Amino acid sequence: MPFSTLNLHPNLLKAIKELGFARPTAIQADSIPPALEGRDVLACAMTGSGKTAAFLLPLIQHLIDAPRGTTKALVLTPTRELAAQILEDLQDLAVHTPVSGAIVIGGVGMGPQEHAFRRGVDVIIATPGRLMDHMKQPYAKLPKLEYLVLDEADRMLDMGFLPEIRRILKALPPRKQTMFFSATMPPPIAELTREMLKDPVRIAVERQAGPAVGITQAVYPVPQELKSVLLLKLLQGDEMKDTLVFTRTKHRANRLADFLVKHNIKADRIHGNRSQAQRTAALSAFKEGKVQVLVATDIAARGIDISALGHVVNFDVPLVPEDYIHRVGRTARAEATGDAFTFVAPDEESDLRRIEAAIKKRLSRITVPDFDYNAKPPARLEIPIADRIRDIRARKQQERARAAEKAARRGGAASPASRAQGAGSGRPGGGGSGARGPGARSGSGTRSFGPRRGR
Repeated sequence: MPFSTLNLHPNLLKAIKELGFARPTAIQADSIPPALEGRDVLACAMTGSGKTAAFLLPLIQHLIDAPRGTTKALVLTPTRELAAQILEDLQDLAVHTPVSGAIVIGGVGMGPQEHAFRRGVDVIIATPGRLMDHMKQPYAKLPKLEYLVLDEADRMLDMGFLPEIRRILKALPPRKQTMFFSATMPPPIAELTREMLKDPVRIAVERQAGPAVGITQAVYPVPQELKSVLLLKLLQGDEMKDTLVFTRTKHRANRLADFLVKHNIKADRIHGNRSQAQRTAALSAFKEGKVQVLVATDIAARGIDISALGHVVNFDVPLVPEDYIHRVGRTARAEATGDAFTFVAPDEESDLRRIEAAIKKRLSRITVPDFDYNAKPPARLEIPIADRIRDIRARKQQERARAAEKAARRGGAASPASRAQGAGSGRPGGGGSGARGPGARSGSGTRSFGPRRGR
């Protein structure tokens, strides 16, 4: 079925043709007709299914002949990268129309975003946290809003955005239409849909989303300590020219990227501890082929849209089957093909079995013939958090001891040895229990190392 059968505006059909799309994907064919009629839409759509165009095309068509100067559509999305990708798609599809858009995300200045609100761009694409920051001001009340899209709703739930979404919904005016897209439908999300949607058209809601058909999936059993060496060997071959690698933690992503660069593999990383400028630069370099490998945490599992990405590697087995689906969904997008490899250490087998049960498929196991699975491992890729805390405490103790010695030399009130001993012993007058020894700076030794929110 060609796009011409969907009753789209001629200028949209022209843009679609220029982008090289011949026919709609399944989610587009099912979603676009009721959305054009103004119906609310509730859709379960896997990553890479073409769902962005499924809601953008109706939005643009609704707005082509609308008066300019007031924001009439809002798209909520979980990550900065996904917001930027949606804006790029909007600009491509709306190239022959007057419809305009802007992103409202964290990590960058609020000034240009405020200007977009005041100018009244047609479509605002926002992450919940930054949108809440703006909505405290009168210029961001969106009084003329008519269309709302929630994209990757289950991911927003995972990231803890559900309270913000509820507050945003209460602040929005009544709407003509709401479109709701989610890969899975956990109970809190299902409850939210009942609150938001009026008699929605339900699309593929009863089925569990799974990896795209074109993905070749395989498992590489390997000891945990040899994963980096195995990845290096595969990358040094001739096939893996563009590879997105997912790690469990930000620290692990940094160490793996450094390991690859040390061995002459062009690599970069993207995760929540990097600035927006660093994340954008790394993603651009990867898209342009300047780096062979992009190492990422799950912040990139939804929101990286790279045409013809050949390989995705799960360096660590995802703890949740849905994360596996979204990670491997970075390849084989829009009915293309690609490879997804998962490195599995013995202690990750139970996580792998849950994934196989969710996708109803046993994944092929591959052993690399000329790889030494008994080799001496390199330096540990990730230093355990307990070891890192112990090293930091030891360093702090040494700093307190040096500070005590300096104070003793200046004042002569006690010997350096006695001050150094007191600084690390936890006894009254020492620094180990929170009291600071003479000469120690305010706050020394009191930093908290609790977990941070966000990825």
